[in-house]
Amino acid sequence: MKLQATTQLGKIKSTLREQICGGIMNDRQKLPSERELSELFETTRITIKDALVSLETEGLIYREERRGWFVSPERVRYNPLSRSHFHQMVREQDRIAETKVLNVRSVMASREYAKAMQIERITPIHIIERLRYIDGRAVLFVENCLIARLFPNILQENLHGSLTGLYAEKYGYRTQRSRFDVIPTAAPSHVAKALNLATGQPVLKICRVNYKQDGAIMDCEFEYWRPDSVVITIDSCGD
Repeated sequence: MKLQATTQLGKIKSTLREQICGGIMNDRQKLPSERELSELFETTRITIKDALVSLETEGLIYREERRGWFVSPERVRYNPLSRSHFHQMVREQDRIAETKVLNVRSVMASREYAKAMQIERITPIHIIERLRYIDGRAVLFVENCLIARLFPNILQENLHGSLTGLYAEKYGYRTQRSRFDVIPTAAPSHVAKALNLATGQPVLKICRVNYKQDGAIMDCEFEYWRPDSVVITIDSCGD
């Protein structure tokens, strides 16, 4: 019985994969509902759900809360070592980028932020929450955490574009180096809501700490990517 169920699951995945990779189903096209698929393949919704989750892990499909399953567009390539900002990176791959500011606030650094920025005493920080889109689809939730004393009046600036450019133009700061931690994790509720995910759905979390030209930490970013939307590509040239 177990072998039969495994074989059936494999056939369902293979059929759906062929439909997607063969171009029969297009990017962003909605799949039939789980009920419709269970009737089509004459199986249970549990088996269908297992197949869909497996294809989601492969990056072939994605789901949106209360909307269903869709065919994933081609992933964008993201090189953390590159100095290109988000809009430039997306534009260079012939895609359309958009950024919306969701929330800004000033708080005392909590444990996670303090640890990332190596803060050892009570320190005010600014938090800028932004939602980023590729070709009209929300794929990235970003929390930018800035040490407040380094960025006076920054919350009055236009925060929809490149913060790196703003740092250089207004404050004379340039990123000398960055440190990255890449962590597959579950989406917190506020991130899930912004990305139209179910709370706890998998996301790719990237913590990036930025150092300015004097070697001091100036800010950190917590990026939450839809896993199907990005591939991490690192190209480092050595001697």
